[in-house]
Amino acid sequence: MMTLKQFSSGLDAVPVATSWYLADIGEAKGKQELYKRQSPQRLKSLKEHALIESAVSSNRIEGVDVDQKRIGTIIFGKSLLHDRSEEEVRGYREALSLIHDAGPKLTITEDICKKLHRLIRGEIWDAGLYKEKDSDIIEKRTDGTSLVRFRTVAADKTSFCMKTLMDSWHECIGEAKVPPIIALSAFNLDFLCIHPFRDGNGRVSRLLMLLQCYHLGIEVGRYISLERLIEQNKERYYETLKLSSEGWHEGKHNPWHYIHFISFILKSAYREFEERLGSLPQPKGEKTALVQDAVKGFPGDFSVADILRTCPGVGIDMIRWVLKDLRRQGFIECLGRGRNAKWNKIGN
Repeated sequence: MMTLKQFSSGLDAVPVATSWYLADIGEAKGKQELYKRQSPQRLKSLKEHALIESAVSSNRIEGVDVDQKRIGTIIFGKSLLHDRSEEEVRGYREALSLIHDAGPKLTITEDICKKLHRLIRGEIWDAGLYKEKDSDIIEKRTDGTSLVRFRTVAADKTSFCMKTLMDSWHECIGEAKVPPIIALSAFNLDFLCIHPFRDGNGRVSRLLMLLQCYHLGIEVGRYISLERLIEQNKERYYETLKLSSEGWHEGKHNPWHYIHFISFILKSAYREFEERLGSLPQPKGEKTALVQDAVKGFPGDFSVADILRTCPGVGIDMIRWVLKDLRRQGFIECLGRGRNAKWNKIGN
C-alpha cells in the first residue's frame, strides 16, 4: 500500500527529529524573500551555478557522466552533442529550465511526469512511456554477483498506481491533513517504489521534488542544487530508500527514514543558501560570484583547474584574483604553488 494513500486520512504523530527539521525549514522559508531582495546579482550567479550542478549531479548519481571540459558547452551551448550521456545531461537542463520558468503553472499529473521523462531521455524509443516489462531494482555486489534489492510495481499495474499516487497527492495537499514536506517526501518514496519507467526514474523523481517544492513556496532549489546535496549524501540516500521500501507492497514499511532524509536535504539547502548570501562580501560582478560560489561548493581541497572546469567562461586571471582576495580575507589558504596547487577552505 502506498505511503501517501496511508497518510491521506492524516497522521497520528511525527517523529521528533523530523518535527525539528520541519520547524527549521519553515523558519528558513519565511526568510527567503528577505534574502532574495538583498542581492539580486548574487542570486543570478547562484541560479546559473545550481543549474550546472543539478544537471551534472542528478545524472552522475545514476552513473551518467560527461567530460568535465565540455560541461559549459553541454549545459549552455548549442553545438552538436557527442553521445547519449551528453544528450541526457542537456535534457535534464531543459527539464530544469521548464520547471524554473513555468513551475507554478505545471500541475503534478501523469502527463507532466511523462513530459519530464521525455526531456531527460531524449531520442530513445521509450522516452515518456511507462515500462512495458516488469523491471526490478538490482543491486550489484563487489564480487560480481547481483541480487534483487526491490521488486517494483508490475508493468500492467503501473498506470493504475501512478493515477492513485497523483490523486493522493492532490488530496493530501488540498485537505492539508499532512504537513506538505512530509507529503512531498512520501510522494517521492512511492514514485521510486512504483518505478514507472524502464530507466530514468531517479532523475524524474528529483525533478518532481523540485517542482513540488515550488508549489509549496520552497524556492531554495532554484539557487542551491538539491541534486548536488543528494549526490554528496548518496550512501545515506540509498540506505534510507532501502530501509523505507522494505515491506512497501504490504503496507508494512517505515517511511520515516526517507522522509527524514529529504527533510535533511531541504534544511541543508536553506542553510547553504543563507551562508552563501550572508558570509561572503557582496560580489563585484557576476564572474566573481561564480568563482566564490564554486569555492563554497567544493567539499574539500580544490585547484584552479577544478574551478576552470566548474566555471566555464571565467578566465584564469579572474579566478586567481578572486582566490587572492579570499585568501586575504582569511577564507582560504594555498597549499602549494602553480596551477595545480591545492587550496583549502579555512575551518574545513
